[in-house]
Amino acid sequence: MTILDKIIAYKHKEVSAKKEAFPVSLLEQSSYFKRETNSLSKALKNGSGIIAEHKRKSPSKSVINDTNKVHEVVTGYENAAVSGMSILTDTVFFGGSLDDLLVARKTVSTPLLRKEFIVDPYQIFEAKSYGADAILLIAAYLSQKQLIEYSETAAKLGLEVLLEVHNEEELNKSIIPNVSMIGVNNRNLKTFEVSIEISKQLALKIPDDYVKVSESGISSIAAIQELKKYGYKGFLIGENFMKTDNPGEAASKFINQL
Repeated sequence: MTILDKIIAYKHKEVSAKKEAFPVSLLEQSSYFKRETNSLSKALKNGSGIIAEHKRKSPSKSVINDTNKVHEVVTGYENAAVSGMSILTDTVFFGGSLDDLLVARKTVSTPLLRKEFIVDPYQIFEAKSYGADAILLIAAYLSQKQLIEYSETAAKLGLEVLLEVHNEEELNKSIIPNVSMIGVNNRNLKTFEVSIEISKQLALKIPDDYVKVSESGISSIAAIQELKKYGYKGFLIGENFMKTDNPGEAASKFINQL
């Protein structure tokens, strides 16, 4: 089993337990459920284009930063003028939680992406009730039928979708309605090697009505300037900021240079 297989198998069990303990009818009672969401896709087109991530650890790098306070990190990111923030809500593999999303939402008005391995529409209702503006859908393990169903659910709840692909086969099943952003993950899920060449190769195959986002392995200004030539408006950066003592300050320096 790959890491992704393990994560997805665990997610099915986790969501099943959550649905019993905390049904959708309770999620709908959240004060955030009727909240007007902020558009991440518009923010990417009109701002720095940086989606800064809050991430404590990852299966490939182990602990990245487990001493930070969420409110301090997201305040720093907002002050740095990021276009959006990606909040990891997986606990077992990434050390995040839905509480991180809740704290971020209470602290900042910047668009928030719930970064999670979504395997059930329940998690989309969950994202809305905890204050997310957008969700991540990953084409690597979802069928086109699921991608269509989940993106429709998101649209009904006023959430935008960032649909992540790794190759042309995944991209072909991802050209669907109710998706505003297509993200190309530069990390090979089998080898965990990272190369922005993947973003370059797929750029011309992504229709112009989607906001193009490049994810993973972006650590230099030069890489972003290069990717902009290929039509990318969004750049998801996690470890590059989170591995420092002050992620907000690191993001600020990076964006000022950009």
